[in-house]
Amino acid sequence: MVFGRSKPTGQPGEWFYCIKHGKVEEGPECPAKDRLGPYASREEAARALETAAERNQEWKQDPRWNDEDEPGTEG
Repeated sequence: MVFGRSKPTGQPGEWFYCIKHGKVEEGPECPAKDRLGPYASREEAARALETAAERNQEWKQDPRWNDEDEPGTEG
């Protein structure tokens, strides 16, 4: 058995955004720990950080994801 880096898996037509290199890639090229996706298009992958920020903001405002008794808050 050979140990080493495994090649990232993906399909042509699947688009990813590599957070390590700050680039869009098809396939993918980089390991899963360094990428977001897959996305249906290059354009969607290019917006990956913006999309993640929008979703994070939505989740912060969603009462289903907020603890009612957070430390340091009244209530």
